[in-house]
Amino acid sequence: MFELAHPWSGGGPGPWILFVPVIWALVIFGVVSLLRRTVWRHGGPGRPFRGPQSAARSDTPSPLAVLGRRFAAGEIDEEEYWRRLSVLEEHFGTGPKGSAA
Repeated sequence: MFELAHPWSGGGPGPWILFVPVIWALVIFGVVSLLRRTVWRHGGPGRPFRGPQSAARSDTPSPLAVLGRRFAAGEIDEEEYWRRLSVLEEHFGTGPKGSAA
């Protein structure tokens, strides 16, 4: 029976000694993968979930920001600004400061 537990005649722990470190490596890999898919990707527990496409949306300015930039740059006059702003308020349901109308 002793020979079945230690197949090498030199004694020692044999290849089974690698079993515990491999299990620990798998556990650590699993925890890191889980954290990367949940907490770390979404900014942590204090930040709200913004979805996977939030980075793409943050690169494009809002229509109100574009309208304000065009008015500030002189591309449109005040009358055109107010006309387009009223259309945006009807479409998005927000006022000029982002509050609900």
